[in-house]
Amino acid sequence: MEAVMPLVVVLGIITVLLVRSRDVRAWEAVLIGLFGFYLAMTPMGWAVVATVNWLLGGLG
Repeated sequence: MEAVMPLVVVLGIITVLLVRSRDVRAWEAVLIGLFGFYLAMTPMGWAVVATVNWLLGGLG
């Protein structure tokens, strides 16, 4: 779970930079955030967290 927070921060920074560069509109960024929020509330959210931890564990 400790590997998820830096990933969230990096993805947040990337989203902000995309919005500022006008590659992604603000409403699209809101939809991206809502998708992530609702994905985290489903049982699939735990599978995504486990997969990310597994991938980052192999790199570290």
